[in-house]
Amino acid sequence: MDYIPAKTIVNNSPSPAWFGVHYNMNIYRGCSFGCIYCDSRSLCYKIENFEKIRAKHDALCIIRADLLKKRKVGVIATGAMSDPYNPYEKELKLTQNALELINAYGFGVAIATKSDLISRDVSVLKDIQSKAPVIIKLTLTTVSDKLAGLIEPHAPSPSRRLAALKTLTGEGLYAGILMMPILPFITDNPEAIIHLLQQAKENGARFIYPSFGVTLRAGNRDYFYQKLDERFSGLKQKYINRYGQRYSCQAPNSKKLWQIFSEECQRLGLYFKMADIITDYKQAYRKRQLSLFVEEL
Repeated sequence: MDYIPAKTIVNNSPSPAWFGVHYNMNIYRGCSFGCIYCDSRSLCYKIENFEKIRAKHDALCIIRADLLKKRKVGVIATGAMSDPYNPYEKELKLTQNALELINAYGFGVAIATKSDLISRDVSVLKDIQSKAPVIIKLTLTTVSDKLAGLIEPHAPSPSRRLAALKTLTGEGLYAGILMMPILPFITDNPEAIIHLLQQAKENGARFIYPSFGVTLRAGNRDYFYQKLDERFSGLKQKYINRYGQRYSCQAPNSKKLWQIFSEECQRLGLYFKMADIITDYKQAYRKRQLSLFVEEL
């Protein structure tokens, strides 16, 4: 494991509307899961040798100092640029220890991951949730382990992620699915999406948040096209013909998929709109705050 310097780790969120988070935290840099569509490979992020995972030097000391400086507690997001539960985390436990600091200082957390290793941290996540908002977002683009092996070759399988979801929700944690990206001509199949929703519901998901398309820009576009050539013969040209150099590549049937998706979510009782998800996962926290306020009166 190589270590890289960092001055701060817990920073103000550039996108507070994204699941209602206030801060963003990335302890690791790079990712070894090999997802062929990953936007974090884009040249604008200036991450050399993206498949090599590096940790930030003295990460826990920096996180503690960052938390002490914050004037207000809030929800800390992690998992935007690098999965917080990469294979090294099993031994290093930097994410686990960061969660313990978050718990100690009264912050909430919003975790995005493709790894079932998150199940290890149920205890500290439950402690955090007892006094602050917690939302866990497991990314699931398909429930087919075989297809996932082509588009997310080194990530834990969908079946393992669904098992983790069941464990987390069974422990009372607020968890659901990031269904993104849905890849045009690969995973944009209505029947597959309905099956994914049903599997999510059966394993306790509270919400599903989708994206019916993929983003491509300099860096990740080249890598994505290379992998299409290797694993999906003829598909690269189909992308080029339809999208050219476009950044946002929506599935050709995205409107139809949205209608099918939203109707099935309503039938299953799954939240799928951002505002509803934020309200739902923060609701218990607000009720506790109100209760304490009334008691003080």
